[in-house]
Amino acid sequence: MMINQITFTRFLAAISIVIFHFGHNTFFYENDYINFIISHANIGVSYFFILSGFIMVIAYNNKSINAFDYYKNRFARIYPMYIFALLLFLTISDNNSKTLILYHILGIQSWIPGFPLTLNMPGWSISVEIFFYSLFPLIFYFLKKYTFKTVSIAIITFWIISQLFTHFFLMYFYEGYPSKSHDFVFYFPVIHLNEFLIGNLSALFFLTKIKVKNYDILIIIFVLITIIIFKFTSLQLHNGLLAVTFAPLIILISANNGYITKIFNNKILHYLGEVSYSLYILQYPVHVIMEKACIHYHIPTNNLQFFSIFVLVLLIFSAISYELIEKNARRLIKKFS
Repeated sequence: MMINQITFTRFLAAISIVIFHFGHNTFFYENDYINFIISHANIGVSYFFILSGFIMVIAYNNKSINAFDYYKNRFARIYPMYIFALLLFLTISDNNSKTLILYHILGIQSWIPGFPLTLNMPGWSISVEIFFYSLFPLIFYFLKKYTFKTVSIAIITFWIISQLFTHFFLMYFYEGYPSKSHDFVFYFPVIHLNEFLIGNLSALFFLTKIKVKNYDILIIIFVLITIIIFKFTSLQLHNGLLAVTFAPLIILISANNGYITKIFNNKILHYLGEVSYSLYILQYPVHVIMEKACIHYHIPTNNLQFFSIFVLVLLIFSAISYELIEKNARRLIKKFS
């Protein structure tokens, strides 16, 4: 099942994270009307995790999982671009720790406090995704074996426990950033499992409980609710709390046949969604390369002009990498048997 209109939302999440990381000296942060949204834009990773869980169930809903084919396809989906971005970063990095490089190659850096944000920093979330993908065949068996009601109770209970644990940990054990406690509560893969499972449950709801029709108004309402939460909450949203709006948004956009879907199905917007993974994983090495080049030639980097050029270069380089590396590597790996 192809749900094309959801693809563009991946780009919206990815570009929001890019702005969060590198747009500090631009109007995104300086404008009082939108800076509270951008300061929460790292929550886009949480959206990725929920969407990932949603798409996995949609993709395998009418299939039986063959272990070799499954892991080969998952490897083909994320690993080539992940390794390309890592190698690109290593070409301009002074860090040549063999142990650290091995952790990243194996995708286990997020399991070890002190290491998630080393080397190509956005790779921490791919380390988490690798955990999700490894666990999914077992999760999928559970989803298929039990009733929707049983699955719902189990996943929602796990989500509630995860939120209580996160906020209890932040209240009594958190030591601030940077610290190993920060790495644990923000990047440890098990902490984020609730988001992936909520995505799984959302897909089941979409497949069995919702009809395709015009949900434009509801989508706008949930977007506004999300913005209101950004504005007024002081709670930690990074570990799945915002599933209360992200999950309904994913379901509604996927089932929508209204004007928003017509916009999101635009070929250009859809393509931006397709290259969003490359854009996300390449953002840090591309920024470091451009920043070093500008510093060498005494060009200011702390202004809107530099950021605008950076985003344009990142988009172009991401599209080229998607066409030449991501697509071709995926095709070659999938042919292997």
